[in-house]
Amino acid sequence: MITPNDFRTGLLVRHRNEIYEIIEYERVKIAQRRAFVRTKFKNLLTGRIIEENLSSDEKFEDLQVERKRCQYLYNDGENFHFMETEHYDQFVLPKDILGDKTQYITENLMVDVMYIDGHPLTLDMPTFVVLAVVETEPDYKGDTATGGGKPAKLETGLMVSVPFFVAVGNKIRIDTRTNTYAERVN
Repeated sequence: MITPNDFRTGLLVRHRNEIYEIIEYERVKIAQRRAFVRTKFKNLLTGRIIEENLSSDEKFEDLQVERKRCQYLYNDGENFHFMETEHYDQFVLPKDILGDKTQYITENLMVDVMYIDGHPLTLDMPTFVVLAVVETEPDYKGDTATGGGKPAKLETGLMVSVPFFVAVGNKIRIDTRTNTYAERVN
């Protein structure tokens, strides 16, 4: 059993007999009152997001998660198809369950899939992914004086701010935790 004090982003817990992923959490202490944890959960079966304030001493069942290395194959608009690399079993994860993780998935990407009770439920995304820039403004001489950036559209449709020297066709590394540019890849 775990308490909200043990929460971390991406942790899977059983709450009200359903499986949830913790999307965000914040420990809050208001003067003269008991501390609580403001939490945003995502139901892994329905994709619904709920927000709750939890007492610091509330108990949750920590789920035993099995991780398997899988390869992303393709999507058909609503579902993302994966293949387990050890036994070549194929399975589907719905787009609404994956949520924002779909913005980092490219063909043949290797990911860890989290299984609970023998069923694939969600992805454990790598910390960094490499994506190609498909649309951005051209750079101009002297743009670096302000130290700012410019918007860029990546191959998955994700929009991020990149430095001025990044051009269309460049491959860049994106931090999936913060959704930000990390570096240009050669």
